[in-house]
Amino acid sequence: MEKRTCALCEGERLRPESRAATIGTKRLPELLRDSVADAARFAAELSSKRTLADELSPVVHEISSRLDLLERVGLGYLTLDRHTSTLSGGEARRVRLSASLGSQLVGVCYVLDEPTIGLHPSDVAQLTDALIELRERGNTVIAVEHDASLMRRADWIVDVGPGSGRNGGTIVVNGTLDDVLRHPTSLTAAALRGEIVLARTKADTDRPRETVKLTGAKLHNLKSVDLEFAFGELTGVCGPSGSGKSTAILDVLVPALQGEAPRGRWKRLATPPGTRVVVVDASPIGRTPASVPATYVGLMDPLRELFARTPEAAVRGFEAARFSFNSPKGRCPACEGRGSTKVEMQFLADLWLTCEACDGKRYSPEVLEVRYRGRNMADVLSMTTDEAIEFFEHQPRLIEILRTLADVGLGYMQLGQSSTTLSGGEAQRVKLASELFRAETGVRSVVVLDEPTTGLAASDVAHLVRVLDRLAARGNALVVVEHHTGLLSVCDALVELGPVGGEGGGRVLARGTPQEIAADPQSVTGKWLEFARPPGGPGPGATTKRAPRARKVAG
Repeated sequence: MEKRTCALCEGERLRPESRAATIGTKRLPELLRDSVADAARFAAELSSKRTLADELSPVVHEISSRLDLLERVGLGYLTLDRHTSTLSGGEARRVRLSASLGSQLVGVCYVLDEPTIGLHPSDVAQLTDALIELRERGNTVIAVEHDASLMRRADWIVDVGPGSGRNGGTIVVNGTLDDVLRHPTSLTAAALRGEIVLARTKADTDRPRETVKLTGAKLHNLKSVDLEFAFGELTGVCGPSGSGKSTAILDVLVPALQGEAPRGRWKRLATPPGTRVVVVDASPIGRTPASVPATYVGLMDPLRELFARTPEAAVRGFEAARFSFNSPKGRCPACEGRGSTKVEMQFLADLWLTCEACDGKRYSPEVLEVRYRGRNMADVLSMTTDEAIEFFEHQPRLIEILRTLADVGLGYMQLGQSSTTLSGGEAQRVKLASELFRAETGVRSVVVLDEPTTGLAASDVAHLVRVLDRLAARGNALVVVEHHTGLLSVCDALVELGPVGGEGGGRVLARGTPQEIAADPQSVTGKWLEFARPPGGPGPGATTKRAPRARKVAG
């Protein structure tokens, strides 16, 4: 489908008489096309005029206060007529936060799930100031967060762990920042002390340098941007929130590599023949319980073949297809291999309940009678990645795939866990594991990652860096849209868009190595890079003492 501007109202939505009304020489549709910052200036100019009617004064004051709240949470670049479906997750959260700030409520418990997602480091301080203001009014603010700068300003920290999945679920530390910093084994404490160091292996400089070049990118706020990414390197795309990073990469570069027609979005694309593009983002890997990590990464095929070779399967005449929970031959007929049955709730969200016939095991009873080393298919799917690696230690085909899951930090995840229960960060890492397995078999690609550190603790980011390093070493071109300063600091090259969000952005502000970006006075991001500030510090001007030793996690 293609959307076109309405010819009658020219996209201004209103009837002619409503569109014609003006205040201070400005019509309502014209005001809505302005950014929050421009609209705030217009409202301030109206307030300063003596000719403003008395009945308009309280309205203008209310508008000014709401615009001010949007600016305070770092959304001054958004246009007022921006459709909510085009907002990023971080932008949508901040819009809701500004509404909460404007409500003037007290005695409310606010719960925020990773509010710093999608925020440039310079915006995190503004967001934290807004949360502190909510607290000072007498509210309780609970933030599920990994950002070190926000944790350092928190009154109380609850550190849950010590690991992930089955290895987590206990309170490691429950206290002030000083209590956390003193804990000897907490990974959160190690990150706050600056002990977790991200590292890369040295790039192969002897390999011929092939590149992808995109010229004249123009879409939304992009102003004829030229981009270049090299195979065998990790390139970070950074810059303030709303500066055009996702537009340049996801809405221009990816469609260009996929062979779409330019339609004015870019002028020219130069890339080696047969270039394959893969987008690794936080979207779900499946929307029903029939989708599990084992199927996504290609583990089920060798697993079914293994069970088909057992003596019990040979006696019963079972082929590999019998061990597929998507096949009518072997799946539970009641739930059709999903392990759950759907209860439609009409106007409410559908419910998935554990199948009473197979007790969530997905297979028919005769299939579950076939065992390999005492375990049936349902038992294997209930294993974690780490348990499966130990169990299948003499099966190289399975081990090769399982290790890719472990390498991205998913050793705790159950192989048969429903994909609908995976977090965005977990779904992203499952995709990354699948791509890592492809890379090991010699397939070269342009791998685009959209904020891969979303939902990851510092120790998980170390796993991620190690995987990205391996993908780059295999000759892939990795393009990472990211705000995480630690990951940006270990990139081979950076491209920074800016200098601000919205119409004021969309330009290449700086490009070069992380060290060159840190030394560039024009850069907005450079001063936040890891080697440009004290270890563990929240940003420029930090006075945190250097940690006595470094715990090398990756590299």
